Amino acid sequence: MQFSTTPDIPGKIITENLGIVAGNVVQSKHVGRDLMAGLKSIVGGEIAGYTEMLADARDTAIERMVDEAKKRGADAIVNVRFTTSAIMANASEILAYGTAVKLQSQDK
Repeated sequence: MQFSTTPDIPGKIITENLGIVAGNVVQSKHVGRDLMAGLKSIVGGEIAGYTEMLADARDTAIERMVDEAKKRGADAIVNVRFTTSAIMANASEILAYGTAVKLQSQDK
């Protein structure tokens, strides 16, 4: 399924708006990652373990959003956005959301 951060899909016409679809995941920090992050914060630089964790969480949120759109019979999702929030001291949420739509090819 196509999804885009733009309000349309090039070469297609939106024929029906099926509503907002979303996917989220709450990811907790691993104790080992926290220890390494604490050490890394002293010397500076990227905390690769957290980068990987957040990338995996984002992929899961996208997958869940796409699954919801498929259940509604959507052809695509437009205006996709991402947001994060702290749920508690050791857990964060990543939310992916957008508008599920039906598409038709443009006649040229």
